[in-house]
Amino acid sequence: MPLTKEKKADIIKTYSGSEKNTGSIEGQIALLTERISHLSGHLQQNKKDFSTHRGLMQLVGKRKRLLTYMQKHNLTGYRQLIEKLGLRK
Repeated sequence: MPLTKEKKADIIKTYSGSEKNTGSIEGQIALLTERISHLSGHLQQNKKDFSTHRGLMQLVGKRKRLLTYMQKHNLTGYRQLIEKLGLRK
């Protein structure tokens, strides 16, 4: 796992508002985005690592479900988050 406790705490603090709020949708999406970017880099070097590819697809699906939930319940927060993370172009 490439994310250390300090890095996770920093991501949670940046996107959720406080370090204690680890269950917020924004923090979860930010953590998933960080893991997805790391796995994408791994798969560019190891093209035949199919088990990691499956895990990456699961993470992308989970992030998509969380983003859909956030879009339905908090549209302004959703727009701010995707702009911060640079997800949609």
